[in-house]
Amino acid sequence: MEIFGYLAAVCIGIILGLLGGGGSILSIPLLVYCFHLDIVTATAYSLFIVGVTSLAGAIPKYRENRVNLQTGVVFGIPSITAIFATRKWIVPAIPDVIFQAGDFIVTKRLLLLGIFGILMVISSVTIIRRRGELETEDSQFQHGLVILEGVLIGFLTGLVGAGGGFLIIPALVLLTGLPFKTAVGTSLFIIAINSLTGFLGDVLNNKMDWTFLLTISGLAVVGILVGNAWSRRVNGASLRKAFGWFTLAMGLFIVIRELTLA
Repeated sequence: MEIFGYLAAVCIGIILGLLGGGGSILSIPLLVYCFHLDIVTATAYSLFIVGVTSLAGAIPKYRENRVNLQTGVVFGIPSITAIFATRKWIVPAIPDVIFQAGDFIVTKRLLLLGIFGILMVISSVTIIRRRGELETEDSQFQHGLVILEGVLIGFLTGLVGAGGGFLIIPALVLLTGLPFKTAVGTSLFIIAINSLTGFLGDVLNNKMDWTFLLTISGLAVVGILVGNAWSRRVNGASLRKAFGWFTLAMGLFIVIRELTLA
């Protein structure tokens, strides 16, 4: 399983390079089921892996003028604040046993992985049902909604250790008027900032296995360089459709597995 896990780390980067998001869809199940980490450690490590990988992917996108730094900063500041507060104070405050009714116990692991799995299912339906590129004719920058979306995504990112690309990209296109490909590059920039800031909150609370983290992150960086290269040649619509079904399958697997173990 660990050998499979290291191969899957490369796939995390490839997905991020191709789609500008979705790395956490592989990273969290990878860390929990292949490397048998507890959920809090897995979400912390996921933030670092996805953050470093997204940063590596954002650099070539920036050179291609596909990263809007101004939008990234406006979106990122409220998101950074929310994610740091969530990882530093909210996640540690969640008890290991949240609720118990007879033999059914809602644990911290079930809550976090359950939320993550449900978000995966919801996002997969959106991806599968989308017929073409996400577009908007309204180029007006809606500052209030952008800030609100940033806070919401920051909270979710901090809670479940997901980069939030499947939420960030539609928000950037619909609320700021960015072209889709620019939204993908800007999403990588925002994910990098959000994830690494969230990880900082965990560094202040817990010890980290840096050798393991840097190994997985290095493999994912190799993957994102490959994904960036492939993104110029792969048909985006077909890729998103396949990714949507994969996301749906993984989301249902996580929810069913965790409910079975509860």
